[in-house]
Amino acid sequence: MTTLLDLDATTAAGVGRAIDALAGRRIAVLTGAGVSTDSGIPDYRGKGAPTRTPMTAQQFLGSDAARRRYWVGSHLGWRSFAASHPNAGHEALAELERQGLATGVVTQNVDGLHVRAGSRRVVELHGTMRRVLCMHCGQVFDRRDLAVRVERDNPWITVPDAVELGPDGDVLPASSDGFVVPECSVCGGMLKPDVVFFGEYIPVTKFQEAEQLVAASSALLIAGSSLVVNSGIRLLERARRRKLPVVIVNRGETRGDQRATVKIDAGTSEVLQALAAALPAAR
Repeated sequence: MTTLLDLDATTAAGVGRAIDALAGRRIAVLTGAGVSTDSGIPDYRGKGAPTRTPMTAQQFLGSDAARRRYWVGSHLGWRSFAASHPNAGHEALAELERQGLATGVVTQNVDGLHVRAGSRRVVELHGTMRRVLCMHCGQVFDRRDLAVRVERDNPWITVPDAVELGPDGDVLPASSDGFVVPECSVCGGMLKPDVVFFGEYIPVTKFQEAEQLVAASSALLIAGSSLVVNSGIRLLERARRRKLPVVIVNRGETRGDQRATVKIDAGTSEVLQALAAALPAAR
């Protein structure tokens, strides 16, 4: 595990300030795509991020061709996406929860890696790629089962060993001609991954759950999010109005830097490991 001694001087100084701000407090955690880049899942805006425009809810719901293109690309990327493993940052946050220091994780990610790392209270703001929903009858399907059905109905499709994943596990397909789009096996209705697409709103009850987690805490740690999505800024503002210390860990600028108690411009895995190593002794 990374400790303060393993960090460069600038990062170590920032982590030291973060420890002072967080010591003895119950910490709510908000994570974004930057937490999962060390697991091989790219983010939307960091260096080397894919430049293609994500599918919007309006496109998916309004166009047969768009849905077909989405399902081809999503299926091609699914196995690589699902095979990703939690990294040291995910594990550090799970350890902070086990130690009673973190109240839980609110995540903007749909990869399920916090759950797989052992975090028990996880609010998945944007949903999860593990599930697929019928837009008509509400039936829920396991994505693994759906992948089997997709390959049965499209035996010609070849899933490559190496793909360029998008942040939500999608791949830009060369063609979607002839692809049979999966339908609900109960009612024949339209299927959609249980995720919030661009252009959709986060369910009110889900955001309220995130607010409750922050309200039950006395500090906020934000890791791997540029806070471009408004839900993140709203949670930061809830903490700021209560005068809670806010620590941001992210490579590059975020929309919340000026409101942070401490900003650390560094990789999340190394910083979260250092915090998990130091905070138990600092309470």
